Amino acid sequence: MKFNKKKINVVDIQQTKKSVFATGVGNAMEWFDFGLYSYLAVIISQNFFSAVQNDELKLMFTFATFAIAFLMRPLGGVIFGKIGDKLGRKIVLTITIILMAFSTLLIGLLPTYNQIGIWAPILLLVARIIQGFSTGGEYAGAMVYIAESSPDNKRNVLGSGLEIGTLVGYIIASLLASILFIVLSDHQMATWGWRIPFLLGLPLGLIGFYLRRHLEETPIFENELSEEGIQEESFLSILKHHKKDVFVCFVAVAFFNITNYMLLSYMPSYLDEIIGLSSTVGTVLITIIMIIMVPLALMFGKLSDIIGNKTVFLIGLGGLTLLSALAFYLINLNGLIFVSLGILILGVMLSTYEGTMPGTLPTMFFTDIRYRTLAVTFNVSVSIFGGTTPLVSTWLVHQTNNNLSPGFYLTIVSIIGFLVIFFLFNSTSGKSLKGSHPTVATKSEYKEAVENPKDSLWWQEELNERREDKEE
Repeated sequence: MKFNKKKINVVDIQQTKKSVFATGVGNAMEWFDFGLYSYLAVIISQNFFSAVQNDELKLMFTFATFAIAFLMRPLGGVIFGKIGDKLGRKIVLTITIILMAFSTLLIGLLPTYNQIGIWAPILLLVARIIQGFSTGGEYAGAMVYIAESSPDNKRNVLGSGLEIGTLVGYIIASLLASILFIVLSDHQMATWGWRIPFLLGLPLGLIGFYLRRHLEETPIFENELSEEGIQEESFLSILKHHKKDVFVCFVAVAFFNITNYMLLSYMPSYLDEIIGLSSTVGTVLITIIMIIMVPLALMFGKLSDIIGNKTVFLIGLGGLTLLSALAFYLINLNGLIFVSLGILILGVMLSTYEGTMPGTLPTMFFTDIRYRTLAVTFNVSVSIFGGTTPLVSTWLVHQTNNNLSPGFYLTIVSIIGFLVIFFLFNSTSGKSLKGSHPTVATKSEYKEAVENPKDSLWWQEELNERREDKEE
C-alpha cells in the first residue's frame, strides 16, 4: 500500500481482501461468544442463578448480566479509541482478540452456583465485563481498519465482510449448540455439555491473533491526510464541532443493534420460552436464516456501493416499520412455516444494515478523530440500546402480556431511524473518507480521481467550518 505524489491512496485489492478476512475472523470470535451466551441462556440461567425460583426471572437475570457487561464497552471505546488514533489501528485489533478469547474460555471454566454460591454469577459477570471492555475497541477498530484499507467505490461491499464474520460466528455457535442438543441428553447438556463451545474460544482466538499480527497498517492512518494536520481534540470538543454526525451515528448504531440483538440474541429464548419451540428446532431455524443472510449482506453491500448507502438504509428501515409487527404475528401462529417466514422477514431487513453499516459509520468522521469518536459513539449507543434489547423485550412481554410487544418496539425504533436518516444523512458511498484524498485500486480509478479533484475533496467545506469554529 502506497501514498503517491498525487496524494491519492493506491491499494492492492487482494491485500485488502486478506485484511477483511483477518478482521472478520476477530469479529466472528466476538459474536461466537455472544451467540453461545444467547443460545445457551436458559441453561446458563439454571447453572448460575439457581437460587432464583421463577424460571422467567432466572432468564431475566441472565440477560441482565448480558446487558450490564455492555456498560464496559464505552470505557473500552475511550481507551482503545485513543490508542488507535495515536498508535495505529493494528495494535488495538491484536490486543482485543486476545482479551475476547480469554473471556470466552473463562466462562467455559467457571464453577456453578451449586458449587461456589454467589461467586458463580459474580465471576460470570467478570467474564462478561472483560468481553465488553475488549469489544469496545474491537468492532469500531475493525470498521475503521477496513474502511481505511478499501477503495472508495468498494468500501461497503468489503465492509460487509465484517458483518459476514458476525454471521459466521453466530452460525458456528448455533451449529455447535444444535449438535450438542441433539447428541447429549438434557442432563448432560445442563451439567457439562454447555461448557464445550466456550472452551473452543481459545483456539479460535489464537488463529485470529496470528492473522492480525501480519496485518499492515492502513494507508490513510500512515499518511494522516487531514489537510493541515489538525491537532488532537478532546471528546467534548468533538461533540461540540461534530454534534450532527455524532447524533446520526448514535441513532444508526441504535436501530442497527436493536434489530441485530432482537433477531440473533433474543429470538432463541423467545422461541423457547414464549412460543414453546424446542431449543433444537429454534436454533436450527435461526441458523438457516443466518446462512441465507450471508449472501444477502454481500448483495446489499454491493447495492449500497452502486445506489448509495442512504437508499439501502431507507429500504431496511421502511421495511421494518411496515413488517416488524407482522413478523412477530407470524411467529406467534406457531406453525413451522409461519415461524420461519417471520424470522426470514427480520433477517432480510437486518441484512440491509449488515451490508451497509460497517462501510458507512467510519465515513462520518475525519481521520484524526475517526477511531475514538466512532468507538465511543458506537459503544455508548450499543450499551444503551443493543445490549439491553433482550432484557427490554423480555420485560415488555412480561409487563404487557402481549407477545407482539417486541415487534412494536422494533417498529417505533425503525420509524425514528427512518426520519433521522432521511433528513440528516447524505450518502457517502463512492466518496473519499473525510480528511483524506481518494483511495483507489485501479489505473482507471486513479485517472478519474486526478481529473475530478473537487469530487475527492467534497469534505473541504466542512473542514473549513471546523477550523473556523475552533478559532472562535
